[in-house]
Amino acid sequence: MTTIVLIRKNNEVIVASDGQVSMGNTIIKSTANKVRKIEKRNVIAGFAGSTADALTLFERLEGKLEKHAGNLSRAAVELAKDWRTDKYLRRLEALMAVGDKEKSFIISGTGDVLEPEGNAIGIGSGGNYALAAAKVLLDSDLSAEEVAGQVYPMVGSEMWWVLAGIVFWLAWTVSTANGEAEEQEKLARKKHGSNDYKSNIAEW
Repeated sequence: MTTIVLIRKNNEVIVASDGQVSMGNTIIKSTANKVRKIEKRNVIAGFAGSTADALTLFERLEGKLEKHAGNLSRAAVELAKDWRTDKYLRRLEALMAVGDKEKSFIISGTGDVLEPEGNAIGIGSGGNYALAAAKVLLDSDLSAEEVAGQVYPMVGSEMWWVLAGIVFWLAWTVSTANGEAEEQEKLARKKHGSNDYKSNIAEW
């Protein structure tokens, strides 16, 4: 489950992510780096989606920033336009959360460049959980880095509810199956007993 959260507070911008990489339903790595920084332009970005696609888009973003002298707003719009219209780029499947000292954006392959109303961005399958937790913690006295550190334990907690739900469902399914099997066995015994009685009468 990919979770990227970008937090802005007191002139500090933090992007945090999980490190999970999966193929199908199998987790093959948990230490991947889904956050990249462009040192020259003080821009940081997090990615959700295919790793190769995300890295390709990050290189494009870096090129756009160089072309537009570090103007993130202009670079984000130009990248989204290319991503939407280019025959090669529009096949790339990823979602980006980018920010500099002044602004933050979500960039998608559908041509969207969204600037959030608040000071937090959450993307990926766990993005909504991260965003909800971040919004609550931003009202506290914690720094941006401390907020990011507190968000991930909260984000991870919903997995316990999922696991608990699966265990409950399995237990209910097994219990129901056993109950149905017992009922069918009882009916079979009654039917068999009834047939034996009828056959005995016929023979008599």
